[in-house]
Amino acid sequence: MDHISFSNEELARYSRHILIPEFQLAAQKCLKAASVLVIGSGGLGSPMLQYLAAAGVGKIGIVDFDRVEDSNLQRQVLFGTSSIGELKAEEARKRLLDLNPFIEVAAINEMLTSENAMRLLADYDVVADGSDNFPTRYLVNDACVLLDKPYVYASIFQFEGQVSVFNYRNQAGETGPNYRDLFPTPPPPGMVPSCAEGGVLGVLPGIIGSVQALEVIKVITGVGEPLSGRLFLFDALQFFSRVLSIPKDPDNPINGISPTQTGLIDYEQFCGVPTDKDLEEQAADVKEIDVLELVKWQKEGKFFQLIDVREPYEYEIVNIGGELIPQALKAEMVEKIARDIPVVFHCRSGKRSANVVRALESEQGFKHLYNLKGGILAYIEEIDSSLPKY
Repeated sequence: MDHISFSNEELARYSRHILIPEFQLAAQKCLKAASVLVIGSGGLGSPMLQYLAAAGVGKIGIVDFDRVEDSNLQRQVLFGTSSIGELKAEEARKRLLDLNPFIEVAAINEMLTSENAMRLLADYDVVADGSDNFPTRYLVNDACVLLDKPYVYASIFQFEGQVSVFNYRNQAGETGPNYRDLFPTPPPPGMVPSCAEGGVLGVLPGIIGSVQALEVIKVITGVGEPLSGRLFLFDALQFFSRVLSIPKDPDNPINGISPTQTGLIDYEQFCGVPTDKDLEEQAADVKEIDVLELVKWQKEGKFFQLIDVREPYEYEIVNIGGELIPQALKAEMVEKIARDIPVVFHCRSGKRSANVVRALESEQGFKHLYNLKGGILAYIEEIDSSLPKY
């Protein structure tokens, strides 16, 4: 680290770090010499990126292909109203360089895939994942194992969060557990809703993302004991936390006793995520109308029933006049559904309502059911943009 030097301005900026007896200038040099790749600049990425930049990590890469939406701003405090519609990675880069002009920031406007993961991760010392889906988590984990890089993991949902450090090699040269030791297989599709479907308290990713940044700093500097082999759990409602031990799984397919996986795989398929072809085939077995046809039916005075299968709290945010019969009350809804006229079901995006239509036709023998393609999101996009989009 002898080649690492600081200007007077940098020394003044990082002085509160340097004054800590356990940290001092040596740890600050480690930060300046390090590079961190952050996957996603959303709820978790927003606080994590800002604290890593402020701390003085020398090079930060941001992988994010998405654009800023107004519904992001409740929790993604890296962005402001002026950023709506802009590329997240580019906006994040501007903000981080404004926060700390002494670091390097790379905006990578790509979706992380099995095709580019090894290339993108190869140039960085530490990988921190702020994504919100299982295919990306398994992809990041496997790429980090294959490249022998530490993986700082976190996830959030509603009021709960968790953090761990995977594939960490300690001073004795021993490598800790990885994500597959904790979760050998992904949950069935749809069992664990995303934050977009189930929601998240805006301040939670601020807490968990900050813990994630802390673990990155500990991994880089060697100060403290990283959460390797341990899973930190946090419940914001009860303000309760605990730490669980993560044992190594001898049957881990990528680095167990007898590994069966030597490269990256199709993680969408592994996690059971439907492909575009699958979605087309599923849609084909459910009769659908689009929002333009719905409005046409309404204007023509066609006699039909419109049913909203979302939850009451969603209905309070926005509705298009449908009768609220939540999906969870499917058994009770049967008596309220007309059998002699068309019935149109809708939800937020069309996925839940399609499942309801499919179930009612196969289990209850209904014949005149339709799913509203794209749900309320499509209605807002094509018919009435003044309605709140959530």
